[in-house]
Amino acid sequence: MTAEAARPRRRRGAAESLASIVLAFESVVAFLGGLVIYGLRALPDGVEPWWGIVAGTIVAVLMIAAGRFVRYRWGIVLGWVLQLVVALGAFLVPALAVVALVFGGMYAYATIKGAALDRRNARLAASEDS
Repeated sequence: MTAEAARPRRRRGAAESLASIVLAFESVVAFLGGLVIYGLRALPDGVEPWWGIVAGTIVAVLMIAAGRFVRYRWGIVLGWVLQLVVALGAFLVPALAVVALVFGGMYAYATIKGAALDRRNARLAASEDS
């Protein structure tokens, strides 16, 4: 038996689970947003269009990484920074404003309501132990 098999899995809270799911799905949309920026040649003159694909890929990878670290406070903050990056993309492609509103709202719900659920579950677990 390996050491990994003997160790129990860490229990994840609602905020961590929900936030990581939102960021994972949004990473696909961020990559596709980069393709849209490339296809529409929405970058300013002098900037090669393929930088749109690069930017979309970087944001998508950062979202996946942030989803792994949302158990920490800085991981949640990184998720919010990435939401801001997507919102700023609306200056290049206005349709990204809709993406920012939808996924920003879902991320807000995941982090705020998920934390409330975690506090409630902790309170219920503490009252069961008493």
